[in-house]
Amino acid sequence: MKASNILWKQRLDGKLPAPLAEEIDTFETEIELRRQDKLGEVIFAETRLRRGVYGQRYDNGQRYDGVETRTLAYSTDVPTKGVNTVWDAPGMMRIKIPYGGVNPEQLELMADVAEEYSDAIVHITTRQDFQLHFVHIDDTPTLMRRLASVGITTREACGNSVRNITGCPYAGVCPDESFDVTPYAHALTQFLLGHPDIQNFGRKFKPTFSGCAQHSCGLTAMHDLGYTAVTRVVAGKEQRGFQFLVGGGLGAVPYQAKVFDEFLPPEEVLPMAQAVSRVFARYGEKKNRSRARIKFLIKNWGMEKFKAEVLAERSKLPHDPRWTEFLTDIDGLTETPLKPPGDFPSGNGSTGYHRWVKTNLREQRQAGYVTATVALPLGDLTSNQLRDLADIARKFTKGTLRTTVEQNFVMRWVSKADVGALYEALNAAGLGDAGASNIVDIVACPGTDTCKLGISSSRGLASELRSRLAEKSFEMDQALQDLHIKVSGCFNSCGQHHVADIGFFGVSRIVNGYQVPHFQVVLGGQWEENAGSYGLPIIPIPSKRIPDALDRITDHYLRMRQKDERFAQFVGRVGKAQIRQLLVDLTQNAPEHDQDPTFYTDWFDPREYSTGDIGKGECAGEVVTAFQFEMTTAERLVFEAQVSLEASDFQKAGKGAYDSMIRAAKAIVLIQYDDVSNDPDEIVDEFRERYYDTKKIFDPYAGGKFANYLFAAHKNATKAFTSESARFTIEEAQLFIEAIHSCYNRMRAEGLSQSTQGA
Repeated sequence: MKASNILWKQRLDGKLPAPLAEEIDTFETEIELRRQDKLGEVIFAETRLRRGVYGQRYDNGQRYDGVETRTLAYSTDVPTKGVNTVWDAPGMMRIKIPYGGVNPEQLELMADVAEEYSDAIVHITTRQDFQLHFVHIDDTPTLMRRLASVGITTREACGNSVRNITGCPYAGVCPDESFDVTPYAHALTQFLLGHPDIQNFGRKFKPTFSGCAQHSCGLTAMHDLGYTAVTRVVAGKEQRGFQFLVGGGLGAVPYQAKVFDEFLPPEEVLPMAQAVSRVFARYGEKKNRSRARIKFLIKNWGMEKFKAEVLAERSKLPHDPRWTEFLTDIDGLTETPLKPPGDFPSGNGSTGYHRWVKTNLREQRQAGYVTATVALPLGDLTSNQLRDLADIARKFTKGTLRTTVEQNFVMRWVSKADVGALYEALNAAGLGDAGASNIVDIVACPGTDTCKLGISSSRGLASELRSRLAEKSFEMDQALQDLHIKVSGCFNSCGQHHVADIGFFGVSRIVNGYQVPHFQVVLGGQWEENAGSYGLPIIPIPSKRIPDALDRITDHYLRMRQKDERFAQFVGRVGKAQIRQLLVDLTQNAPEHDQDPTFYTDWFDPREYSTGDIGKGECAGEVVTAFQFEMTTAERLVFEAQVSLEASDFQKAGKGAYDSMIRAAKAIVLIQYDDVSNDPDEIVDEFRERYYDTKKIFDPYAGGKFANYLFAAHKNATKAFTSESARFTIEEAQLFIEAIHSCYNRMRAEGLSQSTQGA
């Protein structure tokens, strides 16, 4: 152990809660046992993930301190005893911030550890967490101890556990809320943390709280558990409760949460979460991770059976006093202001100030006060900015800060009289950007920067779009300013592209014999009403042409929208086919590689996107033509399925999505067997034998789950489709098509597509 880590352990000895100190000590021992190859990687991976310790990638194969960083930190491909590469490649630390609540002391500690153990940058996530990158695993126990000294934990920040419980950052100050959900979110956080009933999940589990149904701050419709505050009047007395939702989630195939109870009493918030957790732990999928979220259990059982099982489990639970103890002091977390209420200062001010006031201030329900948003480009801020923010929060408030799901901070209880001085202080710290929650405030996941699953550079694209929009956004029509853009580096929706007005997720394609980063354009999502609806991808476009695509989409919306028509309504009215047609030419006429090499690179990355010798021989050229012909048909069919879904022809939509999977499977089969017929049974059999049984279709991280979408669709091909099942089939077809593209790209890189094999 490093001398500094020993010193911190001694300094904090006896100052942490005994159970937490013991747990961190245990993890330190497990690290040493893993180093000595005395602890299996599968067990170690889960135990470190449950403590917030992730692996990460490094710049797609660049070197980091002399280590080939193509090797992923904390990889499952752990070296044999005596080889220490896994320990030389730092990873990521996720730090839980329940419902986003944080104080100045905690910010200052975060600033210190970011400098000492990371790269002096703290990242805010879409679950209101903090993330530190480039943290060495040997430093993680000390980092945990120091965080615990100010009341922060990393426990169950990752892994198959209850993740950070998110909540509306305006809870308690929002004019539209039914009531303040903060004490309920806090109580559930403390109740479930380390609870024995949540230790046997097959996958992660995400709860959230929202104070109202109309805004997007809590996003209850896309969570495993969602609590939306509601009230009712009984015998002339107002009662608090929650609309209780279950089974939502984004990921590769998004699901809308379903209503379990229209009015769940406050005393049932904790026991019902416990009952749901017990049912999920007992009956949820364990082996097939692609089907292990609770949304799939509800889909398989149906809501009626799921609800019956949960209610039966609830009736058997032994009483726990914690279920209601927190209700005796329900106002214990109520905040108070530092300054008296006031009025906005007089005076003209700068252009920057007026823009900031327009976009970054939100009236509180308490007269004379506002909540100010600190907009963070890409969710990042430096250690020095964290310290400045802590000082500013102390100066203007009682340290009442929260992170948001849009990767920003909000500062609550700012007197209107202090608004001018607050802006000057934030601006001096480089934290005075305007545009919070508008088109320029783009959300992006880490993507290829640090995520092992990243396909295209989400942060690079987001940065480019933000740069282009930064100035002109404030001269745009208000309808455009109000748009939400979200970017994910892959299909998993960590950037929440499904619920954006305009979303993008990373894919790759072969263009002129080279791999080229692309993004699927996703339309039809709804950010308001707690993520009221999900979008669908309409077309993949080369990454370097996405800014042009965005310009065309927004220009079309501005020209063709009806009065007061929001973007999601506009897309529903004109249809995705019309918008897609505007973008088709952006997929064509790519420049030759020698003519414009930058087209073949990702944003802010000078290296060629593809790796390996992918060749351009005549035989490969003929196979490519056949492959691309079938894949073009597959992509057309899945898009036409979307059009049918919009027209409420669910049978045609589901059948079209299934047909698109068959064509994509045929495309990849043709590479090895050019005599395959159009018979679906034969195509599926050949695909299974040549690509599934051999594991060629298996994704390095997802395994064969996308191939299973084909097999399930083929098995159920004769069943009638509903609105929901047709939508799921379209989503799964899109992912299967992407998996075929990825498999083909890997084969070309390995030189496997240079020959065909007979039957």
